[in-house]
Amino acid sequence: MAKPLTDSEKRKQISVRGLAGLGDVAEVRKSFNRHLHFTLVKDRNVATPRDYFFALAHTVRDHLVGRWIRTQQHYYERDPKRIYYLSLEFYMGRTLQNTMVNLGLQNACDEAIYQLGLDLEELEEIEEDAGLGNGGLGRLAACFLDSMATLGLAAYGYGIRYEFGIFNQKIVNGWQVEEADDWLRYGNPWEKARPEYMLPVHFYGRVEHTPDGVKWLDTQVVLAMPYDTPVPGYKNNTVNTMRLWSAKAPNDFKLQDFNVGDYIEAVLDRNLAENISRVLYPNDNFFEGKELRLKQEYFVVAATLQDIIRRFKSSKFGCRDPVRTCFETFPDKVAIQLNDTHPALSIPELMRILVDVEKVDWDKAWEITKKTCAYTNHTVLPEALERWPVSMFEKLLPRHLEIIYAINQRHLDHVAALFPGDVDRLRRMSVIEEGDCKRINMAHLCVIGSHAVNGVARIHSEIVKQSVFKDFYELEPEKFQNKTNGITPRRWLLLCNPGLADTIVEKIGEEFLTDLSQLKKLLPLVNDEVFIRDVAKVKQENKLKFSAFLEKEYKVKINPSSMFDVHVKRIHEYKRQLLNCLHVVTLYNRIKRDPAKAFVPRTVMIGGKAAPGYHMAKLIIKLVTSIGDVVNHDPVVGDRLKVIFLENYRVSLAEKVIPAADLSQQISTAGTEASGTGNMKFMLNGALTIGTMDGANVEMAEEAGAENLFIFGLQVEDVEALDRKGYNAREYYDHLPELKQAVDQISSGFFSPKEPNCFKDIVNMLMHHDRFKVFADYEAYMQCQAQVDQLYRNPKEWTKKVIRNIACSGKFSSDRTITEYAREIWGVEPSDLQIPPPNIPRD
Repeated sequence: MAKPLTDSEKRKQISVRGLAGLGDVAEVRKSFNRHLHFTLVKDRNVATPRDYFFALAHTVRDHLVGRWIRTQQHYYERDPKRIYYLSLEFYMGRTLQNTMVNLGLQNACDEAIYQLGLDLEELEEIEEDAGLGNGGLGRLAACFLDSMATLGLAAYGYGIRYEFGIFNQKIVNGWQVEEADDWLRYGNPWEKARPEYMLPVHFYGRVEHTPDGVKWLDTQVVLAMPYDTPVPGYKNNTVNTMRLWSAKAPNDFKLQDFNVGDYIEAVLDRNLAENISRVLYPNDNFFEGKELRLKQEYFVVAATLQDIIRRFKSSKFGCRDPVRTCFETFPDKVAIQLNDTHPALSIPELMRILVDVEKVDWDKAWEITKKTCAYTNHTVLPEALERWPVSMFEKLLPRHLEIIYAINQRHLDHVAALFPGDVDRLRRMSVIEEGDCKRINMAHLCVIGSHAVNGVARIHSEIVKQSVFKDFYELEPEKFQNKTNGITPRRWLLLCNPGLADTIVEKIGEEFLTDLSQLKKLLPLVNDEVFIRDVAKVKQENKLKFSAFLEKEYKVKINPSSMFDVHVKRIHEYKRQLLNCLHVVTLYNRIKRDPAKAFVPRTVMIGGKAAPGYHMAKLIIKLVTSIGDVVNHDPVVGDRLKVIFLENYRVSLAEKVIPAADLSQQISTAGTEASGTGNMKFMLNGALTIGTMDGANVEMAEEAGAENLFIFGLQVEDVEALDRKGYNAREYYDHLPELKQAVDQISSGFFSPKEPNCFKDIVNMLMHHDRFKVFADYEAYMQCQAQVDQLYRNPKEWTKKVIRNIACSGKFSSDRTITEYAREIWGVEPSDLQIPPPNIPRD
């Protein structure tokens, strides 16, 4: 088979990005050589590939800096309303290629690097992923930053600069093993430390009520050091800022407490303070009530709010003297978006600053706080909701506890006045949950303290109103909104799938890159023979390229003409990787039963990380690898079925596998996946979806037509009905012989001959306490997969459906999502104003 073209070879043949000007190429070469010789190599005679990467990164960064300064000047002159997106996670991935794409520099860099005898793709591979997130929530924040800059909004991302991001996953004997992600080991060329903006954050201490107001005294101080990363919009010269805080101990840390003469010990104890920004908690959709995590949440909020208020007060470029002293206009100039409940402490912290420090009266402060804050809910799973013990709060944040009690009291008085005598309602709606251990329900605090509450897909926003926050919706229905998630088409099409992007540009031009709804213009081409052939060719090239990657990295040979059936996301029971496993085992059994029959060859790829403490998720990974060991080495099966676990799934691996996928698995139990965004990436990149009516799948089916997806299984109402009736897994096990065979094989040790009892916990869970009803959807899933096979046998009809999906994926751009947030929550208007580039004098 012909060797696939590399992306750079393809880019040389035809380019979306316009031919590089010769001047640009010469400029890039000159800059690259300067950085290589003077910044990096200096006294060493020989440069390493990493030196080349850093030289290129610094060259590209030079193009950012002038635009970055100019953008910030522009904001100070215009004094627009500023948007603050607060998130404990920003899953950014790599930055080099994204920056080149957004600045329109990719071709010039490619050509310059080629002239220097180097390979751009090889240099891109050297960059570490910035893995400061777990999955969907953190990656959404990254896509939103890209869209906010592209839409010209004066927006800032605020979070934590974790020294160690999401762990690196190694698979050893089929089990997940975690390794620390030391992503800063070689330095980070994209960040700029800003020690001049360092701020104090207080913990512990006691509260004193004095005639002059409330004082929070005897606190421990940790310093928050900001690191700024530029966030470029797409070809509009706007460069926004992501500011991540790092914890530093003050110089007198522990030395002033007690002069015991143990100076060494006191200096070593500085680590205690600096641990706050050491490591990302690796849980997705699961709440872990550790004090260190609460410290992280307050740390980012306290530092960020000081910064927001400083900027509000001065609001002149380079000026730190207060210009504004009255907080009346605060909500007109500041919008704070809370990405889930993790930054919920923004609400009591803003109240503390307004009431205790700025001496605003309580009712006015509360009005300002509510108008400023808005809350995005990301999950309905009860185990994911943050509920902090009051005792922990009392110790760590005593003043905030008082403020939360006061907020709750006024809230309950209001509810009691509207629903006299309804004690049960008061209990359900309280921020404080009574019980053995009193807890603070952070979601309730967010709903009460925000002017807008949104879910992240239409079906999810309905569930939020009808069940999770039903009482609150009855109280203030006008607060609740839907904002269906989206993805940035720059990273998730132009960057990761240049072949497909080029094919689309040839037909409809480039405007779809900032207005994805223009993909609708492809609909008339659904039956165009040439276009069908071109789209199929791009997919085949992507599959060849990914096959070569798998062979090099994982030493596995796969059949590139097989169906690439891909299931990549965090490993969680609700995402039902187990349902996929049952399908694979059933297929295997069918091939063994009737080896002469014609089967559609499949390569099943499953990837994702399990939270280190999540036993069942780790066992699921072991099951996938064990099934692979049996299936992949069975000569009867040959290359008709292969099972591959994609190790260490992360943003940079997603960029490779998604363009190569034929089938996208989105098979969560209806009502559990708030939205999903992987589903959108696959749709945009020409994979067909097999999925349940859950999250954004519902809207994808609506946009493309349900007949162009493979939809199966229980819907939300069916799941609820089954819960009322009582779900009995054994009924399905007894009545479906293929299911029974698969479960018995897993149970008996067929896939784990050396440890026959290895998977007993999985089988026990599936049979006796499966909250996510895997068996209930098994039969429908098998039938739906048979339809997938049927269509895959007809490549032309398959590709027509692919084109329909691509053409109808426009709604799922994060530009559309952010435009809705801007207009309906933040009260600002996106702008297509081009800031003049640094080489053009300002008016």
